[in-house]
Amino acid sequence: MKRKIVNICTGGGRSFLSRLSVGFTMAEILLSLTIIGVVAAITLPSLTGNINERTWNTQRKALYARFSQAIALMPALNGYGTLTEGNSSASAVDTATETFVTAGLSKVLKINNICDSEHLADCGIPAKISPLGGESPISVPLSLVGLNSMFNGSTVIKKPDGGSTTYIYSQIDTKAAAFETVNGESVVTYYNPYCVSDMDDGTFSYTQPKMCVNFIYDLNGSKGPNTVGKDIGFITVLFPTDSIVVAPLPVNFNGGKGAHENAVVKCRTYENSRLPNIHEAMSMFYNRSLLGGGWSYLAIWTGTAYSSGVYWRQNMNTGHCAPSNTTEWDVRCIKR
Repeated sequence: MKRKIVNICTGGGRSFLSRLSVGFTMAEILLSLTIIGVVAAITLPSLTGNINERTWNTQRKALYARFSQAIALMPALNGYGTLTEGNSSASAVDTATETFVTAGLSKVLKINNICDSEHLADCGIPAKISPLGGESPISVPLSLVGLNSMFNGSTVIKKPDGGSTTYIYSQIDTKAAAFETVNGESVVTYYNPYCVSDMDDGTFSYTQPKMCVNFIYDLNGSKGPNTVGKDIGFITVLFPTDSIVVAPLPVNFNGGKGAHENAVVKCRTYENSRLPNIHEAMSMFYNRSLLGGGWSYLAIWTGTAYSSGVYWRQNMNTGHCAPSNTTEWDVRCIKR
């Protein structure tokens, strides 16, 4: 049986199908585009930031793994380069850091380009970097003392608590050098040719002599944002043999002062971060200029135990590290 199709009309007399053929007005289109634009403007920066954060985290972990493997292949880290004309920070002809990179590190790590302290930009190093604390950008340090003034060329004396032994250690400033990796990272290197193994009695120590190499890396060259905690970070190598490599990623969080158990809780509840271990805290001391003013003149808890109920704390002003159990020290955290 054939069926007859009947137009269903509205009060205006037009069919339903006829009404469907009517498009949006220009005002409706513009309003829709405006709404889409506003939503995109709100969400795009957050989306882009999340993508960048994931990319940087992946690069950071890969870079740390490559550096750790390379350092493990080197028999010893001290003694590279020459310091002549009296070995003073004012008059020395310094090839130590550059020689360490060319004659040592480049043998175990793939490197494309090497630059001395006067040509860091040729290796993609930016002129300025922004500290973690959000302060105004600072110049990239050109020497070990520029990185941390406590590497000041003077004699470091360590007197163990309650002991009679005095350890005398001569420190000297060295010039920075830079290189580019085959993966595109730019790295500034700070080298201590006289670094030593742990020389304390377990109760009191200055950390300066234990640093052999410190790297400040830029994951994407001079592209930006050139900010510590984002594309800028640092890796530190401690002890000339059986070296320890650390790459702490501090968070911009002032936890105030507290006992150790409170410090642990404060870090855990702030973005699930944690206290640095003793070697990570040393690295943070060496790189205190990158962390901003909120990290100066304080002693921070570490997560490393000295004995039952006693934990190490790191002085960010002097470099002195010692165990403590009762005093409230400052709380600073790093990402897990």
